[in-house]
Amino acid sequence: MDTTNLFRLDGRVALVTGGSRGIGRMIATGFVAQGAKVYVSSRKPEACEETAAALGANCIALPHDIATVEGCRALAADLAGREQRLDILVNNAGAAWGEDFDTFPESGWDKVMNLNVKSPFFLTQALHDLLRAGAAAGRPAKVINITSIDGQRVNPWETYSYQASKAALIHLTRRMAARLIRDHIVVSSLAPGAFPSDMNKAARDHGDGVARRIPAGRIGVDEDMAGAAIYLASRAGDYVVGETLTVDGGLVNASLGGSIDG
Repeated sequence: MDTTNLFRLDGRVALVTGGSRGIGRMIATGFVAQGAKVYVSSRKPEACEETAAALGANCIALPHDIATVEGCRALAADLAGREQRLDILVNNAGAAWGEDFDTFPESGWDKVMNLNVKSPFFLTQALHDLLRAGAAAGRPAKVINITSIDGQRVNPWETYSYQASKAALIHLTRRMAARLIRDHIVVSSLAPGAFPSDMNKAARDHGDGVARRIPAGRIGVDEDMAGAAIYLASRAGDYVVGETLTVDGGLVNASLGGSIDG
C-alpha cells in the first residue's frame, strides 16, 4: 500500500461555488495546494477575479449567479465550453435569513431554500455529463455538498429556512449518492461548525466567546476546512459515500450542552 499521494489532486478539475470567500475560498485554496485546477464561481465577478489572482494560475474565475435553475445551467454550459470533464464539484454557495417567527417572510424562505437546496440539485444535474466524463470505477468523480451543523441540531437563532435547508441538503446528499454512485460519482457532504465568515458573523467577530462553548476550545481555521474537503475529494475519500462529515470541534457529537450559531 502506497499512501504517498493519497491526498493529492494533481490533474483534477474542480468547481467550487461560492468559492470567492469564506468556506468556499478555504476549500479552493486547499485544492489548488494539492495540485487541482480550480474554478471559483460566485455572483460577484470582482470577488472571483480577486480570489483567482490570489490563488495563482491554477485558479480560474467563473462568475455566475446560480440562484435559479437557468443560472445553474448557464454555469454548467460555461464550464463545458472550457473543460471536457469535471472531477470535483463543491456545492458551497448558500444564503441565510434570520427573523422573528411572527414576521418571517416568504421571500426569506424562498431565497434560502432555492439557493441552499434547489441549486445544488440542479447544478449537479446540469453537470452530470461532465462529472460522468471525469468518473471511473478506480477514480470516481466527487460531489461535495456544504451543509451545516444547523441541519443536525437546533441553534438559538430564528433562522428557520436556513436550518430547514441544511437538514434537507443532508438528506438530499444521501439520495443523490444512492443514484450517482452507479455512474462512479461519489456524493458526500461537509457540515461546518463555527468558521469565521460573512455568513457566520458570530465566529468572525466574537471568536473567543464562541470558542468557549466548543469542546475543542477554538473556532475552525482554514486548514480544518481545507483538510476535510481534500480528504473527501481525494483518493482517501473514495469509499465514503453519502456521508456527512461534521467539522465543528465536537459541538454536535461531543458537547455536554449549549449551542452556538454555526
